Amino acid sequence: MDLTERITIDPEICHGKPTIRWLRYPVETILELLSSGMTVEEILADYEDLEREDILAALYYTASHPDPPRLAA
Repeated sequence: MDLTERITIDPEICHGKPTIRWLRYPVETILELLSSGMTVEEILADYEDLEREDILAALYYTASHPDPPRLAA
């Protein structure tokens, strides 16, 4: 699975916000955790269903989509 496939958008999940692999982790949450000073290792320890590539995908998605879409439910 490449990085772009790890980001999913579904109006039924998190109000259409971009999320990680159909999980209920919005990309913006990952960015908030990183900006709060958490390391990738700390995030992975706290959120065991996330993978390192998920965090990289969130960063890649944000860099390539400065104004991410939001689908209405």
